[in-house]
Amino acid sequence: MRKIAIISPSVREGRNSHRAALYFMNLITEKGLAEAEILDLLEYDFPLFNERLKYQDSPLDSAKDFAEKIRSADGVIVLSVEYNGAPPASIKNAVDLLIDEWRRKPVAFVSLSDGPFGGTQAIIALQFAFLKLGAVSVPSVLRIPFIKNAFDINGDPEDKETWDKRGLALVNELLWYIENLVGKK
Repeated sequence: MRKIAIISPSVREGRNSHRAALYFMNLITEKGLAEAEILDLLEYDFPLFNERLKYQDSPLDSAKDFAEKIRSADGVIVLSVEYNGAPPASIKNAVDLLIDEWRRKPVAFVSLSDGPFGGTQAIIALQFAFLKLGAVSVPSVLRIPFIKNAFDINGDPEDKETWDKRGLALVNELLWYIENLVGKK
């Protein structure tokens, strides 16, 4: 069975983005599409890295764990909130930590916001960063405006039918890229 890593980006107190990470993990698991695991940057609590992992003399165990989970994933769903028109430092820090782990890795994006625009500008910046790292961006982006209204704290959607249709479209596109780039298992 394929493995999908879901990056939960926000490290803020009272964050709402983790609701979407829980939703995707539940959706993927309930539908039997793949093994799903959330890589929660709040739990990793990374310092600001001054060097990429492969060049560090004494890397943190948590950084090595994160790298191994990205390496072993067949594809990644990257969620991002938007702070002042850009992705949060926590996600950019984690992305820039790795090099080889991203190469040819299919990556799908979900943008989130508390307001009506769904964090679109942050995703544009992340897509460019992943392109430079050699990852393969899935063209579709799922935008989730008004995140607090869309999902509860357990990741349960307010309108399950609508969100499952949208969520499955993104996951199925990611799985198509996995099958056609990574190959059949």
